[in-house]
Amino acid sequence: MFYPILRSALFQLDPEEAHEHTVRALNTALSVPGAASVMRSIYRPATHGMQTTIAGMSFAHPVGLAAGFDKHADITHGMACLGFSHIEVGTVTPKPQEGNPKPRMFRLSTDRGLINRMGFNSAGMEVVAARLAKRPRGLPIGVNIGKNRDTSLEHATADYVTAFSRLAPHADYVALNISSPNTPGLRQLHETTALQELLGAIRSANQLLNKPIFLKISPDETPQQLEQVISTAIAYGINGIIATNTTVTRPNLSGPHTNEAGGLSGMPLRMLSMATLRTVVALTAGRVPTISVGGISTAADVYARLKAGASAVQVYTAMVYTGPAIVAQLTWGLAALMRRDGVTTIAEVIGTDR
Repeated sequence: MFYPILRSALFQLDPEEAHEHTVRALNTALSVPGAASVMRSIYRPATHGMQTTIAGMSFAHPVGLAAGFDKHADITHGMACLGFSHIEVGTVTPKPQEGNPKPRMFRLSTDRGLINRMGFNSAGMEVVAARLAKRPRGLPIGVNIGKNRDTSLEHATADYVTAFSRLAPHADYVALNISSPNTPGLRQLHETTALQELLGAIRSANQLLNKPIFLKISPDETPQQLEQVISTAIAYGINGIIATNTTVTRPNLSGPHTNEAGGLSGMPLRMLSMATLRTVVALTAGRVPTISVGGISTAADVYARLKAGASAVQVYTAMVYTGPAIVAQLTWGLAALMRRDGVTTIAEVIGTDR
């Protein structure tokens, strides 16, 4: 109930500065004895009948944290206290890098969206590996990896393999980010030859670790391009698809900052992300699960994504606008929708609207 007041104060700051204040405040709060237990109690999610299993991992409910919020694995404990069923850290690059020049994140308050051109600002795999070694237990933690900006596309695979080999031992799954619009040329890794090279190398590196591998894809691919990506991913043993990253399109936006370069997230992405989800679910035909991301801000959104075939969802921008109670609101709202429809488990929901 207090978040609207806090949000009005935070929204007076640059979005990236506001995020940094939030991270520091959360970690400071967790240093107080008993604070973690209080947070878990306040933000307790609904879990009865909500369990879902993805690539052998057990999720207490379908709502996870998308990559981008905890880029450097420095607030995994805090995010766990907010009730997320899983947390995806990153994007992490092999070497530390600053990312693009600031300002590089912009609020679209009237649209409840964000535009970012962060450019894989990363503490680097060594720092993140050390933090993941001390990560919270009891829920899946994934790590999202990408290439360094100064690495050419010809050598991109080596960057992914390097990051994978260092980080995978400390994570429950690894997501390959080939879809950020903010690293020049990165989306060319959707092309079949480049993707085959990348997935083949990751498969070889994963032989001993045997970690679930997810591919995070762009919402801006055509159905024909998606068909090529999905068929290649399945042929190379990918364990799941994360659909989608941010979009470079600008659908019906209003207010300032709408023409800023970068990837758009939040409510304006809702229809495009849902359309991509439906295409991916049709192409995968149940062979691998899909995690849906983009424009999810209400329990009805979560319900619709599950009915369309998603096995779980992830949020980021919605938390900026709704606040730390986002998981509790989504899961308890989802539970109410399930009761309304006489549904007792998530398994009864997934794919019913395909």
